[in-house]
Amino acid sequence: MIKKFIGVSGLVLSMAMIAAPVLAQTTPTATTKTKVSTTATKIACVGTAVNARETAIDAAVTTHTQAVRDAYTTRATALATAYTQTDLTQVRARVKVAWSTFSSSIKDAQKTWNASRMAAWSIFRTAAKACKASNTVSDSTNATSEISGQ
Repeated sequence: MIKKFIGVSGLVLSMAMIAAPVLAQTTPTATTKTKVSTTATKIACVGTAVNARETAIDAAVTTHTQAVRDAYTTRATALATAYTQTDLTQVRARVKVAWSTFSSSIKDAQKTWNASRMAAWSIFRTAAKACKASNTVSDSTNATSEISGQ
């Protein structure tokens, strides 16, 4: 029985001696904790900048989409009115105005979209730079996947 106790105790002691260095190696030091915390803080900072950018772009897309829809609705109404005329000259004049107004509205919508998109990215770049995080944290390389407007 004593041999068994000594054998088990020796086994437990041996396991403890093996586990202690392993545990010591995986326990972060104060420097590692600070580094991890700093990295996590930088990542969170970039995440906040990305979220602000995406919120701004979402609002810009909504505004752009509504402007395009309004342009099409206005064109449809103007064309419907144009084709109620009985004089060919009046029809042509009103059709020309309808399409000219539509074209102008679409161009304005595109300009507004592009300006809003560029502003969101510019603000993001400034905010992300202030985070002092590595460039690999940011998703900026994917910016070319974004639509540029219609």
